[in-house]
This record gives sequence, C-alpha cells and structure tokens, in this order.
Amino acid sequence: MRLATAANEAYAASLAVSEVLGCNQCGGGRGRVEELGIRVPRPLGHGPSRFIPEKEILQVGSEDAQMHTLFADSFAALGRLDNITLVMVFHPQYLESFLKTQHYLLQMDGPLPLHYRHYIGIMAAARHRCSYLVNLHVNDFLHVGGDPKWLNGLENAPQKLQNLGELNKVLAHRPWLITKEHIEGLLKAEEHSWSLAELVHAVVLLTHYHSLASFTFGCGISPEIHCDGGHTFRPPSVSNYCICDITNGNHGVDEMQVNSAGNISTSDSFFEVEALMEKMKQLQECRDEEEASQEEMASRFEIEKRESMFVFSSDDDEVTPARDVSRHFEDTSYGYKDFSRHGMHVPTFRVQDYCWEDHGYSLVNRLYPDVGQLIDEKFHIAYNLTYNTMAMHKDVDTSMLRRAIWNYIHCMFGIRYDDYDYGEINQLLDRSFKVYIKTVVCTPEKVTKRMYDSFWRQFKHSEKVHVNLLLIEARMQAELLYALRAITRYMT
Repeated sequence: MRLATAANEAYAASLAVSEVLGCNQCGGGRGRVEELGIRVPRPLGHGPSRFIPEKEILQVGSEDAQMHTLFADSFAALGRLDNITLVMVFHPQYLESFLKTQHYLLQMDGPLPLHYRHYIGIMAAARHRCSYLVNLHVNDFLHVGGDPKWLNGLENAPQKLQNLGELNKVLAHRPWLITKEHIEGLLKAEEHSWSLAELVHAVVLLTHYHSLASFTFGCGISPEIHCDGGHTFRPPSVSNYCICDITNGNHGVDEMQVNSAGNISTSDSFFEVEALMEKMKQLQECRDEEEASQEEMASRFEIEKRESMFVFSSDDDEVTPARDVSRHFEDTSYGYKDFSRHGMHVPTFRVQDYCWEDHGYSLVNRLYPDVGQLIDEKFHIAYNLTYNTMAMHKDVDTSMLRRAIWNYIHCMFGIRYDDYDYGEINQLLDRSFKVYIKTVVCTPEKVTKRMYDSFWRQFKHSEKVHVNLLLIEARMQAELLYALRAITRYMT
C-alpha cells in the first residue's frame, strides 16, 4: 500500500511539474520556465546501467506479481528503489535473498548501532572509490542520526572506527595477509576496543560492501537522477527532446548501443558459444574416463594460481572518473597486489582445513545470530542458480561452468579445493573473461564497458548479470574465510 501511495504521489507530482513547465512539444510555453527561474535536472545516463540497454532492464510498469512484491519490499525497507535493485531483478530469487540479508545487516537488531553500520558501509565502499554506494550511505547515515562531522574524514570519526581502517584496507585488497594479530589489536584496544560480536558484524558489513562495489562497477550501475553524477542542468542537444520526458522517465534519446568490443561478426561470436559447449562436453567425458592424482591436482592449482598473477587489463581511457571519496579511508596508495608476487610466498588456504560450511557459518551464527543462515542461503542461491540456458541454447547443465568461475576467483585469493581439477579453468574461461573477472573482483573501479562487452558476446545481459552475482558472492566468501579464520585462531 505504501508503494502504491508513493507511486501515485510521484505520478501526480510529475503531472504538476509538466503543467507548470510545459514544452514546445506539448504546446506548453518555455517562457514560463524562464519566468519562474527553474533549473530542470536532466539524467546523464539512460537507465540503471551504463552497460545494459535500458529497454532490456525490467521496468516497474511491466513487472509480474513476484517482481511487484520484491520492489515493494525494497521500497519499504530502503525508502527507495535503487538502480542496483533494478539490475539485480533479472534474477528475482537471488534479489529476494540479497534484500533480506542487507535489511537484516542494516536495520534489524544487532551488536552495532545503526549509524555505525552505515558508516562502515561508507568506509568499505570508499576503498574501491565507489561514490555510488558512498553517496547512498551518507544519506542513510544522516537519516539515522549520524554526526555530519564524521563525513569530513575518517579522522573525525570515533577512534574505534578509525581502528577498523587497517582491517578494512587489508580485507578489501589483500585478505590473505589478515592474521590473528589484526583481530587482537581491535579486541584489546582498551576503551576503544570491539567486542567479538561487534567485530563479526563489522566484518560481514565490510565484505558485503566490498563485494557490492564489485557489482556496482561490474554491471556499470548509474547514479540515480537525484544523486551526484546522475544529472546535469545543461539543455539536451537533441532538437526534438520534450521536457515532459524528464518527468515521465522517457529520455528522448535514441538508445542505440555502440559495441565497443571491436568489429566481431555475429558468426564468430556464435562459434565461440559452440566451442565452449564442446569443451564442456569433452571435459565431462574426460571426468568419466579418468581422474587425476592428488599430486597432479595440486600442481594444476599452483599453475593456475601463478598464471592468474599475469592476467591484468591495460589502462583504459574509458574508465569513468570517480568522485573523490578518499577522505573516508586511510593509506590511499594501498591496493591490490597479486598473491605471490616478488617471491613472497603465502601458504595455500586449503578449504579442507577451514571452510565456510563447517567453520565460518557456525562462528558467524554464534556471534551474530541468524546472519550466518542468511549469508549461507545467499551463497547457495548464487552458486546453484541456473536456468539451464547458455546464450541461444536450452537444456544445458551449466554446473561445470559455474564451478570454474567460482573456483577461479578463490584461486586468485590462494584458496584451494582438493577435489577440483584446476586444469578445467583454462579450458572454460578465455583470456578476455579472466580479465573481466579479475578486474571486477580485485580492482572493480577499473572496469570498463569494453571489458563487459568483450566476454561472452553472444550471451544475454541477464547471463552477464548472473556472472556478476557469482563473482561478488565468491569474493565475499573468500574475504570472510580469511577474516573468520583469523578470529578463530585468536579465540583458540
């Protein structure tokens, strides 16, 4: 009911604005606008994503009953329907779990006060210079009574939050370096110390927003019109642009998307899909015929881990300039570095020794009840989600491909599954796809539309969004494993 009322009010307001402003297209007078001195904002982008044509993203007006419920829940919880939700709604089952988890982390009973939660979200998003998420949570922070002075810089926040900066930094960029000493420093900081429950809440928030920054950049999420970077007051350059389009959401510009991946013929892209299908078939046959030894499996993991260090993108002028949010974190020069560069050896993290299902899940649930269950459900939905399609093909078992993507991300973080043959990764993931995966997961602020366009060229946008769900959940789980293992070691 609240959503319907808000929608009706918004519609009435838009009619009122169009009546006041008028335009040449509708017979209204532009002189009235000049007389009133009104500056009308115009959206800079076309739709919720810079990468996905607006017409392909589900519009509120064409939603089915399940979509309506999800939108209503999101609006009721957040007071808005943001562009992340509009892109994630390609996959309603996941979105429902995501919204439920985020709502619990931010608004339900928990160890941390509400304004701390939003400030930690700001700190986490700022590490990747994600001004979109920073702006959202600056507004939320103020709405729940946060002190505006804290927003002038991390040094103006309480010492307790400042102390979290080091963990935020390492967790975002090099989580394999986290030790029990990091945990001890936070739990034994005298009057500024954290409790174990508070720290687990903070760690979950940090990993959630590091990963959500990856989704924001990976799917090219655009700022909403009312946010910084989402609008301009310059008049449109298209001669037949109607000012009423501003109020009804029609941007009046031809949405022809330019393929920046190069002049790749449709037939070439088609054969890429066929080749991937054939590789999956061959790998399944090899699995059935023979199984590699443990020594060979370990060797293939080390090879893949080393090779992942040399997957990187070239500098690209297309990267959208980010608004400066560096005041919300310390040590701005600290960033991602490959797992074992320059001869530094870090022991492989064996999932058989410490895993989410047997260790992390129970630790989170014990110190922050119900959250372990919510996160576990979200992991499982992302990992198992399938429509049994691949581009134009139907009735396809995609489990092999989904596992390769998930395990490749964990491999980049040094995490090894003893029962997985890492030789499959090079068979299933080509270089352009690996570049996109590594950039989204490790340095999301460097993702470009060219990278997005260059992988899986015959696949639907909904399938590419599905890939991003796998990337962000695998990343979140990797960060959690390192942080929770360090907490466990401190406790024992």
